[in-house]
Amino acid sequence: MTGRLEGKVAFITGGAKGQGRSHAVRLAQEGADIITVDILGDIPTAPYPQGTEADLAETVRQVEALDRRIIAKQADVRDYEGLKAALDEGVAALGRLDIVSANAGIVSGFAPSDQLDEQTWRDMIDINLTGVWHTTKAATPHLRASGGGSITITSSVVALKAAQNVAHYVAAKTGLIGLMRTLALELAPDRIRVNTIHPTTVKTDMTFNEPTYRVFRPDLENPTEEDFIEATHGLNPYPINLIDPVDLSNAIVFLASDEARYVTGIEFPVDAGNAIG
Repeated sequence: MTGRLEGKVAFITGGAKGQGRSHAVRLAQEGADIITVDILGDIPTAPYPQGTEADLAETVRQVEALDRRIIAKQADVRDYEGLKAALDEGVAALGRLDIVSANAGIVSGFAPSDQLDEQTWRDMIDINLTGVWHTTKAATPHLRASGGGSITITSSVVALKAAQNVAHYVAAKTGLIGLMRTLALELAPDRIRVNTIHPTTVKTDMTFNEPTYRVFRPDLENPTEEDFIEATHGLNPYPINLIDPVDLSNAIVFLASDEARYVTGIEFPVDAGNAIG
């Protein structure tokens, strides 16, 4: 443990598994205590399982194994009052808030924009865009009370270049850039820095599922994980197919640390060159 975040408290949404768990563990390795929430229930329009109570318990176990404190609660980022109550409880227990990782998000409904159904569009915007606004709205008073802090919003490389058949996802993730820039201006006088990170394809359950395989291999009736991996060759200019969650966690550590004390209002790609490829 190098202690770059010693004495700080971080709030992470979507912390039961995947990127969220990685962020919780990595920030804890650097000395932060953790508050995290997850929906702990499936979303009908998302074609893969969401985090469970057992998943969230495993996140707790891994953070506590690092001798850090963690408060983990069920909350849906679409429900502002429930999200705020969970965060307020965590701050009351741990004493402050310094770092926010607005990480919770989904991928769903691969289709041309004129063929997306209303519920698929609505869930995407409600979770991936409005849910991030809810997260920052609930966190801002606590960050102000702590004398400043860092908010890192998880966007996507598609917000920097667009993509077909995911108009709702591109719209939500691009909207996060506008939200980030506005918050960076509004919160700068409070010494609160706000940035976005933009991953390429990441090794999580959001990626490893049959509907995603079919998008990459529409030529196959029943594409496998191996077929999907093969199809991702050349996706990024840098010679790697998919990045690991910890690659994003490391970026969040940097942006939350004093090393980035004057870094605010930027789009931070962690994409193996995908945005320029």
